[in-house]
Amino acid sequence: MTTVERRIMPNRKQIAAVLVGVAVSASGVVAAGAAPAAPRTAATFEGDTASPPPGDASAFLFKGQDATLSEYPPVIAALRQGGVRPKGQSCTGSVVGRRSIVIAAHCAGLEGTKTFNYGLDDLNVGTGTTLTVKSYELHPRYVNFDQGYDVAVVTTNEDIPLAPDKWAKVATSADAGVWKVGDQGLSLGYGKKTHDDNPADVSLDKQTFPIVDGAQVCQGVGAGFKAATMICAGYPDGRTTILPGDSGGPLVVDGKLVGLASWSRSDFQWYGIWSRLDNDMGDWVKEKVGAQPAEFGLAVAPSSVRVEPGSSNSVGVTTTAGATPEDVTLTASGHPSGVDAVFQPGSIKTGEGAKLSFTAAAGTPDGTYTVTVTGKTASATKQAAVTLTVGKGGPGGEFGFGVSPAALKVDPGKSVSTNVTSDVVGGTPAEVTLSASGLPSGAEAVFQPTTITSGRTGKLTITTASSTPKGEYRVTVTGTSGSVSKQAPLTLTVGDGGQQPGGLTVALTPGSGTIQPGGALFPTIRVTGATGSVTLTAHGVPAGVTAQLLPATISGGQTSTLFLTSSFSVAPGTYKIKVTATGGGKSGSADFTLTVTSR
Repeated sequence: MTTVERRIMPNRKQIAAVLVGVAVSASGVVAAGAAPAAPRTAATFEGDTASPPPGDASAFLFKGQDATLSEYPPVIAALRQGGVRPKGQSCTGSVVGRRSIVIAAHCAGLEGTKTFNYGLDDLNVGTGTTLTVKSYELHPRYVNFDQGYDVAVVTTNEDIPLAPDKWAKVATSADAGVWKVGDQGLSLGYGKKTHDDNPADVSLDKQTFPIVDGAQVCQGVGAGFKAATMICAGYPDGRTTILPGDSGGPLVVDGKLVGLASWSRSDFQWYGIWSRLDNDMGDWVKEKVGAQPAEFGLAVAPSSVRVEPGSSNSVGVTTTAGATPEDVTLTASGHPSGVDAVFQPGSIKTGEGAKLSFTAAAGTPDGTYTVTVTGKTASATKQAAVTLTVGKGGPGGEFGFGVSPAALKVDPGKSVSTNVTSDVVGGTPAEVTLSASGLPSGAEAVFQPTTITSGRTGKLTITTASSTPKGEYRVTVTGTSGSVSKQAPLTLTVGDGGQQPGGLTVALTPGSGTIQPGGALFPTIRVTGATGSVTLTAHGVPAGVTAQLLPATISGGQTSTLFLTSSFSVAPGTYKIKVTATGGGKSGSADFTLTVTSR
């Protein structure tokens, strides 16, 4: 049960010809001539449900659009042992809490051990995060899918790797009126894309459906449409529809999860019915999930660092604040003997940052290590990984590397994707870890999967914020296998690509931050539009805060870091620090918003 799996007759080149002479019969079935009597039985969108081919050779269903998790992060795939689809994909749900998923109640009745998988655009590409089921609680008034109350809350045994601010916003009775007949609802799911599931595609799809007056036009199938507990959307002929595998998938209007994919007519050439949540059903979900306190976040940038024996190097550790400020104790593990890992400071408040320095003693053997950075508060523990390379690193393996296309254009607030390609060199595949640098402020890069085997292809999706500055940016995509590292340039144009007045575009990532007295922040600076080296300066630094630009002169695709360190005497407040770049007769600047809080 998801949202958008559609199918097309085998020969897609004949679609234009098929359109000729197509009419809609009184029963709502697309036909070229007299249509067979429409089935009256109802069927769920569960993955193993048979979806027979259209009764008329000229009938067909249109495919939905490819989607990514970045477009609706809460969506999650439901799997079961013994399911006929790849990975046993059976239903689609939405993450609503740290260990909570909302889904259709009828998904609970399927045989076989049930699990969920989070983090994949395509269940056949990558591993994602597997979550086991602790409990599957059905709405107490649920009897059968076509009688209403088709909603359940699943509790997992493990934490779902999704930040609280990305959880689905479930509509309740307090949101009555959030949708109306005529609105467009966004639906997503991992379900079938063709009536015979050939090919068996378990990638994420999306589609928008018009919400219709179900009491008038969605009757006569199964136990009948019930406006109090259901939403009817789509088309009478199912020209675009969701399919088996989409059960429980979200229907979203104005950012609210208003419905869950439930059922349709057994031939699926009809409207779709979603369980309605902007009523006591949504209230029940909220009650079962309970209050979900926002937890703090932890990140390390850059995600990889190299240190030569006898020298040091560092990365920045940042945290985001949760529901309430908390003390965070920082530790590191996984670094080899001979390498010291020191945090400055070792304890911070949520929302603050620290510096992690690695110092390798002379004679430390070359190698590549995954260092785990742990932040622990009284209520939660978060971890982030950084790849530490000592000297030349491990042996690794050779591989070819590139991106296609190598130039992307995206508007602020939107997403765009490219393929990351790799080739086997020397006959032995290599495991290649992917990373990206040089992104503009507010942009996020997500690889699916994060590690590929040479000879296979990965996907890079870049999502920009509405505040991301327009401009042309040189993003560097890096593949690493032990000591072997390959880079591929990617040109990213945001908006119309216009530069800031003065000819240079300056971007800080992040563009703002909060610290307490004694804290530190480390935003990254990137300059585009330069033909040579540029000099960086910082102005507007408040008393009690030290600002260092390392390095103060950069060129080409290099980046710099603005090290901000506050003393214990700094006055609380919000300050604008302007970073200016000059060189080659051009200039440009950008502001970093620094908020200093009191202890």
